[in-house]
Amino acid sequence: MILKLKPALKDYIWGGQKLKTDFGFQSDMDIVAEGWMLTCHKDGENIVENGEFAGKTLSETIDKLGKETLGKHAQRFDRFPILIKLIDAKNDLSVQVHPDNEYAQRVENEYGKTECWYILDCDPGAELIYGFKKEISNEEFRRRVEDNTFLDVVNKVKVHKGDLFFIESGTLHAIGKGILLAEIQQNSNVTYRVYDYGRLGADGKSRQLHTEKAIAVTHCVPPTRDAKPEGEMEKHDGYTKQLLTSCDLFTVWNIDVKYNYEAVADENSFVSLVVADGSGKIACGEDTMPAKKGDSFFIPANAGKFSLDGNLQVIETRV
Repeated sequence: MILKLKPALKDYIWGGQKLKTDFGFQSDMDIVAEGWMLTCHKDGENIVENGEFAGKTLSETIDKLGKETLGKHAQRFDRFPILIKLIDAKNDLSVQVHPDNEYAQRVENEYGKTECWYILDCDPGAELIYGFKKEISNEEFRRRVEDNTFLDVVNKVKVHKGDLFFIESGTLHAIGKGILLAEIQQNSNVTYRVYDYGRLGADGKSRQLHTEKAIAVTHCVPPTRDAKPEGEMEKHDGYTKQLLTSCDLFTVWNIDVKYNYEAVADENSFVSLVVADGSGKIACGEDTMPAKKGDSFFIPANAGKFSLDGNLQVIETRV
């Protein structure tokens, strides 16, 4: 079985139009900042586009199919564990931080948010914020927010296509303008905004900051990880494969299909496949359908062998 998913689209003020022009997303919105490619979150749900569940949300479909659809590794979570986005930052995002599970569940009744960013494309010289230049105290954090010198102590990193940033909960971060990326994250929408360049929201008012909550959850230290995939490039007949990152929440691979890629959806996890570039076809069991840039597919756990044929770049995620 293959479920083709319609993304949930968001028109945040910093977004651009690449998800419409380059990825083919259909929307009446002038701005499409994010496409939520795999989501069962209350703030945005995928709609199934094919088969007997066409028109139903992914949550409704999973309820019908049963929890075993998610696989053994997802059983320890009390709700759907992952949210995957494509993000087009035409302008800078706010400087922000996400809480960990303990704080988020106690204060927000949500999961915390650990995430990773895989850079799909970027303008020359584009950069993002990733942690701090040096360790600072909570007092300095608060003072620099108040006196508008916060950006003096953040760690700015120039980005390149193919970079991978692991953003553990509590890590200060901000996507910079001119960056197109895939974000794989815990299923949470809790964000504490620290700094927002004095921008006004759609209502004409300054966007809310969450300074005290941010201070409570931020690790005010430099990052400890390099901005590169964890695995080496593996060359196989028909495709290349690279491990982007693996943690207790998700494992993410970049698959470059030259003409054929075959794998198995076993009992441990469902498989999410987001097509980042190219075109071809996807097959699993009795289902075969076209696959092109901007498509998102969900293959249930224990569905068995599946294949991709054509010339495609695919982001594969499992729990």
